[in-house]
Amino acid sequence: MDLPEFSDIKKAHSRISERIHRTPVLTNRQVDSITGGQVFFKCENLQKVGAFKIRGASNAIFSLDDEEVRRGVATHSSGNHAQAVALSAKWRNIPAYIVMPENAPRVKVEAVQDYGAEITFCEPTQQAREEELERIVNLTGATFIHPYNDPRIVAGQGTAAVELLEQQPDLDMILVPVGGGGLISGTAIAVNEINAATEVIGTEPENADDAYLSMKTGKLVPVESPDTIADGLRTSLGELTFECLQKYVTTIVTVSEQEIVDAMKFIWERMKIIIEPSAAVPVAAVFGQQFNSTDKKIGIILSGGNVDLNHLPWI
Repeated sequence: MDLPEFSDIKKAHSRISERIHRTPVLTNRQVDSITGGQVFFKCENLQKVGAFKIRGASNAIFSLDDEEVRRGVATHSSGNHAQAVALSAKWRNIPAYIVMPENAPRVKVEAVQDYGAEITFCEPTQQAREEELERIVNLTGATFIHPYNDPRIVAGQGTAAVELLEQQPDLDMILVPVGGGGLISGTAIAVNEINAATEVIGTEPENADDAYLSMKTGKLVPVESPDTIADGLRTSLGELTFECLQKYVTTIVTVSEQEIVDAMKFIWERMKIIIEPSAAVPVAAVFGQQFNSTDKKIGIILSGGNVDLNHLPWI
């Protein structure tokens, strides 16, 4: 499986542009005051399905030929990729079979159901997800749309960074949350082509730090049963995304659960926009001053905004 190239990201952008939102880039004076730099938020929380995941899923599904999708598509996901696959399948008028962990946020489960997908629940471990998915694929013959370890997914996710650098060209760094690594991989490929001087920094929870450990040790270190509020970042890197990080990304930083909650609440209160815990991870990283942000222009991709309002983390 080869890494996608920048040309694949451009093709993906052309393929999906009529189906997705070109999300805005917002700023906030209080955030700039805290960081000592200028922070530009790429608001994928305002994207269709409430997350960047629609970019990769729609690119993958609309790349398939008629024979590949004849029996539908399948995936495993804690929520945002599940919604994206469900909606993209609905657009193409094909069945979607989704494996979701039992602890997936209710708001994401309900959205997947609303898009017409068939959900199967499993234990909240990577092994359980993969085993249940394999059973369903064998039963239905559906085409597996991997949440991140797929060149078409990576290329689609990279379109967010393309837009960000069009909207704000002279960034010193871009901070990206890391779960399976699809978003940071696509971002890094795009940034390397458009402006290689822009540093791409990965951010993840301390309680789900497989990317940090993998980069440190030079080999894939899977995370088992991660205990983090950032449900979208509980998955481990794949071989494809790990290869991409090794090639293009030099820095991964981690943040605590309390820092994630504090950053999420701050953005809600001060910017008046809803972000989910996963999207708050890079915000927490820039607030924590784990790198020099003084006088820097910093892009942050707010990855999603799907939150169960009945279970807010600060209540």
